[in-house]
Formats: sequence, C-alpha cells, structure tokens
Amino acid sequence: MKKFNKVLTGILALGTLFLMSNICSAGKFRTVIIDPGHGGKDAGGSYGKVYEKHLALDTSLRVNHLLQKKGYSTRMTRTSDVFISLSGRAAFANKYRDAIFVSIHYNYTYKKHIRGLETFYYSSRSKPLASYIQNGMLKRYRTSSRGVKFARYYVLRHTKHPSALVECGFVSNYSDRTRCKKAWYRQKMAEGIVDGIIKYQKARSKGWVR
Repeated sequence: MKKFNKVLTGILALGTLFLMSNICSAGKFRTVIIDPGHGGKDAGGSYGKVYEKHLALDTSLRVNHLLQKKGYSTRMTRTSDVFISLSGRAAFANKYRDAIFVSIHYNYTYKKHIRGLETFYYSSRSKPLASYIQNGMLKRYRTSSRGVKFARYYVLRHTKHPSALVECGFVSNYSDRTRCKKAWYRQKMAEGIVDGIIKYQKARSKGWVR
C-alpha cells in the first residue's frame, strides 16, 4: 500500500508539473506585432496639418522601443510613411507563431465634441488584451474612457492571434488634438499600451486568460 501511495504521489506531482508548464508556456507569446494605422496615400483621420498616419507611426515606434527595452521580440507592419493594405497587414501578422497583434490609431468623427480613448476587439479571446491596454492608457493619462468595444475591423477579423485596435484620441476634437500633437502625450499612450501588454502576459501566465 505504501508503494502504491508513493507511485500515486509521483504521478500527481508529474501531473501538476505538466499543468504548470502548460500554464506558463501559454503566457509566453514570442512576438508582439505592432501595426501603425494607415500610411502613405491613406492619411487616416486629419484636421488641418494633423494626420492620423503620422501620429500612429510615432506612437507605434515608441511602443516598439519600450517593448524591446523590456526584452520583447517585436515586428512592425510599417516603419515609415508607406501604404500597406489591410490584407497585407493581416498576412504579415499571420506569418508569426505565438504572437499578439496591436493596431494603433487616432480617431476622427464629424461630432467635434467627442473625445477620449477606446480599444476594440473582435474575438472573445482578444477582449482581455484590449481591456488591459485600455486600462494601461487610462492609468498613464486620465481622460475620458469610451470603453472596450466589439468591432468587425478587417485586421481584427483576419489576424489569427489575440488582437486589439487602439484609438489614442480624436484629431477631430480640439482638446484631444492639442494633446496628440505633443510628444509627451504620445509617449504616455505608448507607455500605457506597453503596460497593458505586460499585464496581459502576466494574466496569461497565471492562467487567468487563455
């Protein structure tokens, strides 16, 4: 009986180690794919000489730098002012395994009073990533939160990884636009996005999200 109990204890210990190994490996995505919205002939939202494509690229480069400093492997869909199709962005992302995808944008609407931050997801698997990023940005800069929302954006639907699309403020709103033009604000947004990615990875490592 004692021998049986030892064998059973050993099996349970191995099972625990196997389970813990799976939980830890689930948190270790290898690559963060950063997607600066728009570019080239596609300026995105604009007001005067303020163009979304420039703001998105600048913020994305800051995210890339911060993540690399923290030891993350990163890839960017564009690093200059060039046009890349939506299908091209998704295809680029899908070349990588064990990755997450973050598309960075600035918002625009004809309703000039609307302002604030919002983050979008498509699949239920991606909602935690979007939530952590939204909370990260709001902790770095306290402003209006427009929430974490479901959306059918092409890059979210066609990227196979957990994916989020971030809107860092409205170029159509005077207050948001004034901040968006400032380097310190774009740095705050980048820091918030990175904070969210780190917390998301920790949550995956602990098995809180899949």
